Amino acid sequence: MSELESVDTFIGKLSELAERNDPINPDLYTKFDVKRGLRNANGTGVLVGLTRIGDVVGYDIGTSGEKIPVPGKLLYRGYDVVDIVRDAETNDDFCYEQCAYLLLFGELPNREQLNEFRSFIGKSRVLPPNFTEDMIMKAPSNDIMNKLARGVLASYSYDKNPEDRSVANNLRQCVELISRFSTLAAYGYQARRRYFENESMFIHNPVPEYSTAENFLHLIRPDGQFTKLESQILDLALILHAEHGGGNNSSLTVHVVSSADTDTYSAIAAAVGSLKGRRHGGANIRVVEMMDEIKANVKDWSSDSEVREYLYKIARKEAFDHSGKIYGMGHAVYTVSDPRALLLREKARNLAAEKGCLEEYNLYRMIEEIAPKVVMDVHHSDKQICANVDLYSGFVYTMLNIPRELFTPLFAISRIAGWSAHRIEELVAGGRIYRPAYKNVCERRDYVPIDKR
Repeated sequence: MSELESVDTFIGKLSELAERNDPINPDLYTKFDVKRGLRNANGTGVLVGLTRIGDVVGYDIGTSGEKIPVPGKLLYRGYDVVDIVRDAETNDDFCYEQCAYLLLFGELPNREQLNEFRSFIGKSRVLPPNFTEDMIMKAPSNDIMNKLARGVLASYSYDKNPEDRSVANNLRQCVELISRFSTLAAYGYQARRRYFENESMFIHNPVPEYSTAENFLHLIRPDGQFTKLESQILDLALILHAEHGGGNNSSLTVHVVSSADTDTYSAIAAAVGSLKGRRHGGANIRVVEMMDEIKANVKDWSSDSEVREYLYKIARKEAFDHSGKIYGMGHAVYTVSDPRALLLREKARNLAAEKGCLEEYNLYRMIEEIAPKVVMDVHHSDKQICANVDLYSGFVYTMLNIPRELFTPLFAISRIAGWSAHRIEELVAGGRIYRPAYKNVCERRDYVPIDKR
């Protein structure tokens, strides 16, 4: 037996012991009124904090505590994200940086303030000397999210003042991370190409005058070229993913870890680890994988009956990953509609027309219409669900020729703005470490000396 086989056998025995020892009777959760996943019995989130940063509206609460579905709204510092997007369209401008400014400082910038902020971000995208060679090219990772987390933690060593907890110093750290996330992810992708795919690396320098969306496309493409429509729709995706309230898993992670009075880099790296999870930031990849199977098994993409039949197979656990989930459908908060999905769907059609993908776009639209009824029928539920942003984001990224391994890092490139705002909010308004309770349900046992076991 080889050493590796010996290790696998040893760990296998231990894992069997762990699995046998750790299950908890589900009835105990009801008995002790445990808020599993920090959610109440009606599906609403347990209130654990207050925030002025973002708000997610998907339902009202009736007099009896029931959820009443309403059209979804996403608010950044009290402003409707729809208005932010429409203003960007009116001015034919990129708006992610303006959103980052708003989330961090609580007010919309005037042109002078925005230009100064953009200039600072642009100049800060260049990584510190030797960082690329020492921290990215050495020990490359097959998963770019892990590489991104490592890059964030490594930034601590390049910071001359990493432990200063003042608001000013933390703002400086956060804005630098907002600036550099696209560079860290893009260079991590290039290293992956070289060492895991045996492909050529293309290390372009960031362009200070570019927006975050333009800079990212420039860094990942061999020729560094992109169209304005491509960069504008990526900018829209960044806007829509920049913030989603304090209750989402990764933003809550920032609050929890920051409440322990640790440094910025530790808190943000923890959020990256949270977002990597398939139940959080990795969902859009599952949508694209599901769509691959649908496209391969449905002969006529325009046939309502064929598409419906295959969605029933997925919902009945007969197809795709046998989970019964139709990915891209449903949300913890949104009920009638997800405003992010509506805005991205609108732009996706324009990009699909430019890329010759209208047939595929129409398939997505058909699934958006059919899937809620299929889910309600199969699961015997009257809960209203809608398409979420993941249904269209992966499709958009695919049309932009962005590799799937960059889908979740793109989410992080956007959400670092919201995380940074929550980091500052916790420093200013928190002041108390998170310490929820766990009920121990293990029976008391008499100790057995080692010679008698």
